[in-house]
Amino acid sequence: MLFLARMDVQVPPHLNPQDIERLQRLEKEYSQAIQQDGRLTAIWRVVGEYANYSVFDVDTNDELHRTLSDFPMYPYLKIKVTPLATHPNSIGKDAPTKS
Repeated sequence: MLFLARMDVQVPPHLNPQDIERLQRLEKEYSQAIQQDGRLTAIWRVVGEYANYSVFDVDTNDELHRTLSDFPMYPYLKIKVTPLATHPNSIGKDAPTKS
């Protein structure tokens, strides 16, 4: 199942720079690990914002929730998830096949 997630980072002002750096380092490690295992198939930065759009490929809603909540910055993320379905006009790799 494919999901598009917009993740906006909202770091509270009470976090010190060292804590932010540590979280960013852990976030990068986790993000790369789930890219390597195939759960995170794409990630794009939103220009001018501390936000991203990511595409997740997971088997269930529960797996998506676990994957998102395992992000080190999860407590500071505002996440909007949109389930995705193949568009019938797509000629890409996920295009429907003829029966």
